Amino acid sequence: MNIHKIAAGIYAVNCYVVYSESTKSAIVVDPGGDSDDIIKFIDENNLDLNYIVLTHGHGDHIGGVAELKKYYKVPIMIHEKDAEIIKDCNLNLSNMMAMGCVEITPDIELKDNDIIEFGELKAIVLHTPGHTKGGISLKLNNNVISGDTLFKGSIGRSDLYGGDHEVLLNSIKSKLLTLPEDTKVFPGHGAPTFIKFEKYNNPFL
Repeated sequence: MNIHKIAAGIYAVNCYVVYSESTKSAIVVDPGGDSDDIIKFIDENNLDLNYIVLTHGHGDHIGGVAELKKYYKVPIMIHEKDAEIIKDCNLNLSNMMAMGCVEITPDIELKDNDIIEFGELKAIVLHTPGHTKGGISLKLNNNVISGDTLFKGSIGRSDLYGGDHEVLLNSIKSKLLTLPEDTKVFPGHGAPTFIKFEKYNNPFL
């Protein structure tokens, strides 16, 4: 399994293309923009894109979704509790961002512990609310894509619609810090980290 990062959009969201070297099956997580760069990587590596998966519905994470959907015609997945904000640019805040109003109807609404299968790979959905009501993290073997829930040395903000600081802390402590300490964390912004480092060094935890 490979996890390839593309800094997407003017907000440099970490978009991840997760794929199998053997079957070429792939998912794209949080295409925040620069869809041409994402398409180029997928096509140059002859990947078979199965799904577009969103860790949450904020505008900086969804700016490239429409173009990818149009090009590949694959389902868009988001947690059921963030379905409302992805459909409303006032709630997903894209109307206040450089890309302008982005409103999307998801094809598949996810729940906690759902399993996303692509080729021989599996991503386990961990519902990690607090940044938004429907924020998720994706566990892929000994890796976790944490969206805007957990960052290296920091945590997501909780002052936007659907945010709740105590809920966010509980999500991190109950769903992420309980993972093996050598689990690598791929956040929605910034550098990767490890559960062990965050458990013992993150000042917010």
